[in-house]
Amino acid sequence: MPPTTMEAVQFSKKELKMSHIKTSVPATPVGDEVLIKVAYAGICGTDVHVAHGSFPCRDAPLILGHEFSGKVVGVGSNVKHLKPGDNVAVDPNNGCNNCDYCHGGRYHCCKVGGINNTVGLWRDGGWAQYCKVPSDQIHKLPNNITLEQAALTEPLSCVSHGWDLISPIAVGSRILIVGAGIIGNLWAAVLHLQGHRRVIVSEPLESRRNITKQLETGFEVITPEELRAKRTHDPEWGVDLVIDCSGYGPAIEESLSLINPGGKLCIFGVTSPETKISVSPYFLYKNEITITAVNINPFSFPKALGWIDAMGSRYLDYERLGIKTFTLNQYKEALDTLHKGSIAKAIFKID
Repeated sequence: MPPTTMEAVQFSKKELKMSHIKTSVPATPVGDEVLIKVAYAGICGTDVHVAHGSFPCRDAPLILGHEFSGKVVGVGSNVKHLKPGDNVAVDPNNGCNNCDYCHGGRYHCCKVGGINNTVGLWRDGGWAQYCKVPSDQIHKLPNNITLEQAALTEPLSCVSHGWDLISPIAVGSRILIVGAGIIGNLWAAVLHLQGHRRVIVSEPLESRRNITKQLETGFEVITPEELRAKRTHDPEWGVDLVIDCSGYGPAIEESLSLINPGGKLCIFGVTSPETKISVSPYFLYKNEITITAVNINPFSFPKALGWIDAMGSRYLDYERLGIKTFTLNQYKEALDTLHKGSIAKAIFKID
């Protein structure tokens, strides 16, 4: 039986303040509910936007955390596919299962589901020792995937959805990744796994460029200034695909000008709702540019777990990816270290 109280990191939208708290463990699961003892819980860029008041979430005090793995400690009476002791990863998103979007396989567009009902944004999430989640949002891990690796399932499931949207990506394509945070690194790892070698990663922070080089993909890792110089030296230079992982409006706008005719722009990084970019419809027409935006991870958790199985420690080693773990009571240090750019990602390791 779990204890009656637990540690958590709670966010107050009214005060824009994080707090390390002691609170009650969620009630015993009933029906389709599952109680999870959290093992690892990531800090996402979206969480940082939430902390700054620039991304929507629940008005009432909220336990953040939508990227997490853990162990089942209790199940409701209707749950048949999980049992206490199972290692699991949690998909924070679902739909209403009634609207046309959900019935059409696009629950990420659901007006009450998707990003409008995310665990860790609208319901208490994984920045806690325990979290209660609907059973249909839980994926049992195969024995060869660790809880540490599984903490990356949610971001990789979003990458998997993006991959599906922009495929096919012919091997030999010239590809530009903008931004070398954890998402840029995961995209780099996936591209390398899939056989791509003509990849450039653009990142202004030297510390993050150095982390990307640790992946040993052989990709060219450069500054935005060095990227601009390529076009200056050769006005015809360009790329076939840009994957923006920065969420930075000016970088997205600039990258459009580097795309070869017939090329694609994948907007993956999440901007603040107020960010705008300017683009010439004539330029898009003349060059037949495709712009694709990626919204979360509809039905892509199994694909992400398949990637994790294939990637293993070669690509998903925390140190190589620039991931540092923190305890819940180190949340301030975790956010500060992430903000400085000396790491690519912070993850809570929860005892």
